[in-house]
Formats: sequence, structure tokens, C-alpha cells
Amino acid sequence: MKIEEVIQQKKFVNEWIKADVNIMFTASWLGRIKMEVLKPAGISFQQFNILRILKGMNSKPATVKLLTERMVDKMSNASRLIDKLTKKELVERRSCQKDLRKVDVFITKEGEEVLAKVSIEIENSVKKHLNLTEEEARLLNGLLDKLRTN
Repeated sequence: MKIEEVIQQKKFVNEWIKADVNIMFTASWLGRIKMEVLKPAGISFQQFNILRILKGMNSKPATVKLLTERMVDKMSNASRLIDKLTKKELVERRSCQKDLRKVDVFITKEGEEVLAKVSIEIENSVKKHLNLTEEEARLLNGLLDKLRTN
């Protein structure tokens, strides 16, 4: 369905404004889909993102600063997200051996298990809802990368 139909807008000022609205609307739509997948696990997309980053560290520690830099949603409060994940026993905070002022964050075994389960569900859901061939997804990725090169 075209964006004009979905948001009931007859006409846009120009194609750039239409593209902007379309990207924002589609990002929100994908976010809602992911939220539904993550809801039974009791985690948000931002918490899922933290778990993925930590898993990608291959058992190496991550600081809050590093997590903040690597997050998809730069407006998220990584420290608060880590507190919530710690209460759920999905991550663990430890004092840094080299610098006691720093805190290292690690994913726990429980965190890895939750992440493994929801990652498969997210991947299947995204493939289903995006309804693109691999070549179309590659083309879309190239165009989106181009948008951010200023």
C-alpha cells in the first residue's frame, strides 16, 4: 500500500518530503513488529540491542560508553537499560580490573539464551514483513547507506 493511502495524504510537497515521511513511517511500523516479537521475552528493542552488542563482544567486557556508541537508537539511556537488564539477570556489571572507576558489562548465560531465542524470531519476522528479495534488500541497504553519507 502506498504511503499516501496509509496516512491519507493526497499529495506531498515533493518526492524528498514523501521519502522522509515514508522512511519515518516504515521505521515506526518495523519497530512495532519487533516490539510484538520481544514482548513475550519481557525486553524492549533497546534492551535487545544491548544484548546483541554484548554477545558480539565474544565474552570481552563492554563499558557503558562503548554500548552507547554502538546502539542503534542513540537517544537511549544505556545506563538505565543496563540497570533493567541486570535486574532481569540478563547482564552483569563488574568493576573493571584495570580501572576501578570503570564498570564492565557482560552478557549472562540467561541473557544469551533469551537473545538466541528472540533473534531467530526477529529474523523470521523481519524477512516475512519486509517482503523483499535478497537483491531488493541489498539495493535498499545501499540506498539507505547513501542517505547517511553527508
